[in-house]
Amino acid sequence: MAKNIFYYLFFIMFSISATAMEDVAKPKQIEWHFDGITGTFDRQSIQRGFKVFKEVCSACHSVDRLAFRNFAEVGFSEAEIKSLAAEYSVNDGPNDNGEMFERPARPSDQIPGPYANEKAARAANNGAYPPDLSLIIKARGDGANYVYSLLTGFSTPPAGFHLGENMYYNPYFAGGGSQLAMAPPLTKNGQVSYSDGTEATIEQMAKDVVNFLQWAAEPEMEKRKNIGISVMIFLAIFTFLFYLAKKRIWKNVK
Repeated sequence: MAKNIFYYLFFIMFSISATAMEDVAKPKQIEWHFDGITGTFDRQSIQRGFKVFKEVCSACHSVDRLAFRNFAEVGFSEAEIKSLAAEYSVNDGPNDNGEMFERPARPSDQIPGPYANEKAARAANNGAYPPDLSLIIKARGDGANYVYSLLTGFSTPPAGFHLGENMYYNPYFAGGGSQLAMAPPLTKNGQVSYSDGTEATIEQMAKDVVNFLQWAAEPEMEKRKNIGISVMIFLAIFTFLFYLAKKRIWKNVK
């Protein structure tokens, strides 16, 4: 009896999950510079993506796993990092009087978020809690394509679709019935000005910010891939030498 109930509940849960999956559009498939075993970071795109994050996304979202000094890995100079950090203030302390205080951020500090705590974040966003984006690419299946599709996928709902109050339609949004409380963050071409002359279309800005978030989620990716390739080369050479040794040792054995 218990076994039958288990299978029945499993069938219901699977059916609900399958239905939910059918309602969500499959993410657009984009070719990324970091894809594949030899993929690397596009550092120019990461720098542009941080600019998009800073000017658009950081009003609601944080990347609290990143410190300012980490930007040296993607081409920022020491002077640029110090200048960037100086734009922010962080809480520190206690001082000699036991009091907390604000000070200008230093390169070693993590990038501060827009809200003091979760309650403040929810109060500013109609009860919704904007997630930290440090690991958002790793938190979703096909994360890079999912985030890109979400950023470029806001549209008018189809006829008959019931859209909640203060909600926005996006067929790529998983887990919310294709509607979410976040307004479209990228609304027009040229919303962010790129200093390198790259045309800031909505698609380009989305691609750049995804490149930035991919790096934020996995800054050690290139090192990991290089180690993996080195290990594979070592194993290939070792296997070949082992094969030659085997042939030499057993050549007189019939």
